[in-house]
Amino acid sequence: MLQTTLGIPYPIIQAPMAGVTSPKFVAACAEEGILGSIGAGYLDGEQTKNFIQEVKKLTKKPFAVNLFVQEDPRIDIEVLQKARMALQPFYDELGLSPVQSVMSKEVFEGQVQAVLDENVAVCSFTFGIPSADVIQRLKDNKVFVIGTATTLEEAKRVEQEGMHAVVLQSGEAGGHRGSFTEPMQLITLPDLLQQVVGQISIPIIAAGGIVSKEDVEIALASGAQAVQIGTALLVADECEISPLYKNAVLQSKAQQTTITRAFTGKPARGLANDFTERMKDAPVAPYPLQNQLTTTIRKESAEQGNPEYLSMWMGEKCYLVKQTGTVKSIIEKLL
Repeated sequence: MLQTTLGIPYPIIQAPMAGVTSPKFVAACAEEGILGSIGAGYLDGEQTKNFIQEVKKLTKKPFAVNLFVQEDPRIDIEVLQKARMALQPFYDELGLSPVQSVMSKEVFEGQVQAVLDENVAVCSFTFGIPSADVIQRLKDNKVFVIGTATTLEEAKRVEQEGMHAVVLQSGEAGGHRGSFTEPMQLITLPDLLQQVVGQISIPIIAAGGIVSKEDVEIALASGAQAVQIGTALLVADECEISPLYKNAVLQSKAQQTTITRAFTGKPARGLANDFTERMKDAPVAPYPLQNQLTTTIRKESAEQGNPEYLSMWMGEKCYLVKQTGTVKSIIEKLL
């Protein structure tokens, strides 16, 4: 059973939300018997190592590190210039100087090395499948390796490449889409489980739209061995996002989320706002360049208390999240 392998009493994994997870939050989740996860997507190797060490100071329980599989974007100066021009009105409104230089530096190898050096028990991947060499090195060091898939084809690829388990991310899920094949598909969790269960032999972790005890039970009864939960945990006391973000989750209504590439260059589901609306058809630089171009916009918006230019990632069923309190109290409700 996956729970036994991961060393967790409950079949729940805290979603590795890059930019959201803090050492305190990850450790709090691990302490409550679920698998805490570091969202290391925006960190370099040294930062990943420091983050892991901070979590270790707070818990002796197992936890995971999630890495973004890195592709080097070809820097097309014309596309970059158009992307920057599309953001100019936002820089102007916030009184910011436009970001002058962006670069894509190689951080992935350093992050993998941090996972190995720190003897992390579990490593998961988003945005594709790492090289066979990386997978083998992790497995040789007894690291449990998890891939992310949004379709049956992707789930089969995760298994074929020798990964131990797969997170099946449905169309309802908040945050970055784990898709790595074209075209991107948004399949509901019941349909995705129905398509994949029985077609692969590695354990399945269901993700997307799981906000209640009933959702957990249905996913487990449908063939998943565990569930991954993000949005429901955003409002936990130990989650250190801004009150602005927490209130946005608690006050959200049905059909208020959208999938946008405008913040980072990768498609991600979050609360629709003025920024996502105005950037709907605008040119966008590839990830991670777009992420660098919008960092100051998001930072300044947070400081000004302006939710309209913030990336507030959350799943489609965010409007059903009403349970605040500690991680412990939220987990108890889900079980």
